[in-house]
Amino acid sequence: MTQTQQQASIYSADDFRLMAHALRLAERGLYGTTPNPRVGCVLAKDGEIVGEGWHQRAGEAHAEVHALQAAGTRAAGATAYVSLEPCSRFGRTAPCADALIQARVARVVAAMEDPNPRVHGSGLARLKAAGIDAQCGLLEDEARELNRGFMMRMTRGRPLVRIKIAASLDGKTALGNGVSQWITGLAARSDGHHWRARSCAVMTGIGTLSDDDPQLTVRHVETWRQPARIVVDSQLRISLKAKILQGSGAIIATASTDETKKKALRDLGADMICLPNGEGKVDLQALMQELGRREMNEILVEAGINLHSALHAAGVVDEWLLYLAPHFLGTQGRGILDLGALTAMESRQALKVIDTRRFGDDLRIIARNG
Repeated sequence: MTQTQQQASIYSADDFRLMAHALRLAERGLYGTTPNPRVGCVLAKDGEIVGEGWHQRAGEAHAEVHALQAAGTRAAGATAYVSLEPCSRFGRTAPCADALIQARVARVVAAMEDPNPRVHGSGLARLKAAGIDAQCGLLEDEARELNRGFMMRMTRGRPLVRIKIAASLDGKTALGNGVSQWITGLAARSDGHHWRARSCAVMTGIGTLSDDDPQLTVRHVETWRQPARIVVDSQLRISLKAKILQGSGAIIATASTDETKKKALRDLGADMICLPNGEGKVDLQALMQELGRREMNEILVEAGINLHSALHAAGVVDEWLLYLAPHFLGTQGRGILDLGALTAMESRQALKVIDTRRFGDDLRIIARNG
């Protein structure tokens, strides 16, 4: 029996419909909940919604609280559909499991257990101990997809790393002289800003910074929060006039011992992370662990072949966001990834395509390592 068949034998059509709505509500927090997960909640009686809500910003009320406030006294005897197990611990807000108990809901259906080891299973256990019918697993795959970065950080201690690439059909990301603006059209570039907005940080390398001097800010979608901006710059070649240093949120990952340059960058508001490896470069695995420690869930990489290849070699790339434009740049153009000189097809990097979509004349492919 498949997972879908198992769920169909346990849950009703209303259960599926209302949990799907809770997941859509959770998506409304896509840009703003970090470092928390995206969560939606629906309260219903006899299939009719009496309250709903979603987590909007870290430090503010969770989805369950918003839904309970909307439902008022109608919450008593209702079923709560929550896209993530209700929390059971005091953080910046009180436990949502307790709020549901106090509201006297009759049943709670969670899409998935909280991967946070400080919560995992304890929220559901608290509900059951209070006599509430608590179930888990409805539309779990969809819920996990929404919070893959949060799950990665909770289970592996590092954020999800997603590499965004704009390339020609012959796999070139720039001309031989480094010029890359603009390979894709406005629609594809605007979609790229959606991925920036949902990320905790946007990362680039010193080569891209030197060639393009990007801002790496979100401009084409509405968001109250700008992601942090990270530059991997082993030898601190960054110019003190770089646009990325304007405003707050710049992080420089380096292996350099140049304390004078570090001080100058700190004076401009940059945060320095020094993590050298044995080759005088940045230890990228250690960097990802450090970003996880800083509660970052998703990192969007917008760089060139050198950083792409280094991240891939370090084994920290989880997803590829590839925009293909309908033109060729020729053999002198810059490539996507350096895998070395492969001599057997078995050595190729296999990918699993999970989504394809058109944006204007360009094609977007989302793929994960196979």
